[in-house]
Amino acid sequence: MDASTIDKKFSEHYPELRRLAHLRLHRDGGGFALETTALVNECYLKLRGINSLAEAERTHFMAYASRTMRSIIVDLVREQLALRRGGDMNMVTLNTQIAENTPDANSGQYDVLQIHEALNQIEQLEPRLAQVVELRYFGGLSFSEMAEALDLNERTIRRDWEKAKLLLLAILQE
Repeated sequence: MDASTIDKKFSEHYPELRRLAHLRLHRDGGGFALETTALVNECYLKLRGINSLAEAERTHFMAYASRTMRSIIVDLVREQLALRRGGDMNMVTLNTQIAENTPDANSGQYDVLQIHEALNQIEQLEPRLAQVVELRYFGGLSFSEMAEALDLNERTIRRDWEKAKLLLLAILQE
């Protein structure tokens, strides 16, 4: 498979990928050091090397793209948090009340990282539930699209989504 086939597939889905990237980056109030176009372009660079995507249907392509966007966003958040915390320097907080009230502690960027870590825990318990959350939260796929991508019926996907939300809530509240 040559790169032009993958390029064509990517250009077909580019507007939808931009829409999903914009929604994901601005859902939690923004604050990311990455623009919509940059996220889509990063996604393209990572997906370009996967030859099997040239033959993939739309839902499978979007599933790959949502996983790729998730990894890009999580890597970015980790990098920003590391830089804010002084990189590899040890930071000592003398007054914990001040630390708890900083704007960074309440930013939406922690949500992405917490959800990523919770998804990793869910993936250990029930991998399909983690896939459902990833496709819905990071990929923005509908229930019917998720059912098609995972080769399940829509009712099963809806049940999995409800179960996954409860598991996520339990993990995030710990």
